Amino acid sequence: MRTRTRIATGIATGALAAALIATPSLAATMNDASNGDTVGHGWRVTQQQTTAGSGDATMLRTRLQDGTCDGTGLGTGAQYRGAGAQNRGSGAGTMGAGAGSTAALSTLASGTLTDAQKSALAAMAEEEKLAHDLYVAFGDAFGTRSFTQIASAETRHLTEVRFVLDRYGIADPTDGLAAGTFASTSAQSLYNELLASGSASVEAAYTAARTVESTDIADLRSAMSSLDAPDVTAVYTHLLAGSEQHLAAFGG
Repeated sequence: MRTRTRIATGIATGALAAALIATPSLAATMNDASNGDTVGHGWRVTQQQTTAGSGDATMLRTRLQDGTCDGTGLGTGAQYRGAGAQNRGSGAGTMGAGAGSTAALSTLASGTLTDAQKSALAAMAEEEKLAHDLYVAFGDAFGTRSFTQIASAETRHLTEVRFVLDRYGIADPTDGLAAGTFASTSAQSLYNELLASGSASVEAAYTAARTVESTDIADLRSAMSSLDAPDVTAVYTHLLAGSEQHLAAFGG
């Protein structure tokens, strides 16, 4: 994970700015969730619309479904209307392993990545794996539903990152690695540190999770700067929306 020094000093656990950085072709939508810590993530191509007065020009509108709940039983929800239709996400993560997400991503144009941007994308895979593995461990330790649900969302996020890694011919640093095992020393050290501190109590686990999500948000915003790759921008936008919701679910 990049910018490790931010983590060593600890990241404030208060709420961060939740403004979503959106691309013209992508709108982020949060679905309704009504049962505890429910989190659902997926991509949907909702419509292809001919823009009035633009001749043969078409605009592919790709929508993101995202549902999350903070554990109080009250979920967040928003509706988007297009061509007279109402689109809602499932709020329960029914897309399994990102199959729907990669199908939609394949319709987006690729771009050009610098070496630094390629490294950032590879590091993002480690961040998603770290979050997943840590939340699975905390879920097993404390039986807390929010960790189990959000770990499933991290699986889908990692699937999306792996899709664009493959598309750009970038080696996946998480490929074939067991849970809790990482290729980079920094990611391994961070995982070990957060697992140890978070295992003390469920409150400590939430603190560790807030550190993960806060760092992800900062790194995603940095990675999106000067990016000229619609597909990677779409993935980062989705991950950013998810991390902001996860941070809130963990009390941030």
